[in-house]
Amino acid sequence: MPDVVVRGAACEDAPTIHRFSVALATFEGEPDAVRATPEILARDGFGPDPKFASLIAELDGRPVGFVLYTFNYSVWEASRGIFVEDIWVEEHVRQAGVGRALMAALARECRDNGYGRIDLNVLHWNPARRFYEAIGCVHIESWLPYRIRGEALQRLAEG
Repeated sequence: MPDVVVRGAACEDAPTIHRFSVALATFEGEPDAVRATPEILARDGFGPDPKFASLIAELDGRPVGFVLYTFNYSVWEASRGIFVEDIWVEEHVRQAGVGRALMAALARECRDNGYGRIDLNVLHWNPARRFYEAIGCVHIESWLPYRIRGEALQRLAEG
């Protein structure tokens, strides 16, 4: 199999990012969860104030995977980090090094910019957990993810 090429996403990749996001949501059992459109992704990822960054993985010049991420900051480590919001590799190229190439590109971004870590969440049933553990990710059992959104968020905001 040819080498995986990872490149920074550009505005014209917004439809591809959208397609991969829908595929990921479908894989996770939420096929109707993606509210972003390619136009919203183009605006939010590539406008004057980007809300996220993204990388595209290609084989033979064809997009086969992506990672969408934001940045966080650790007061304890006194450094910025990367938070992986979404990562997706097309099923027919899994086990071909695409996910590893995407994560390695993020690791290089951390190394080159002095960032301290990469954080991500994985569904408990996702077989990709083995992959993350194999590349050195550690499951932090003492931390539980929490989220507030929708009506609960609105109620809290209203006091």
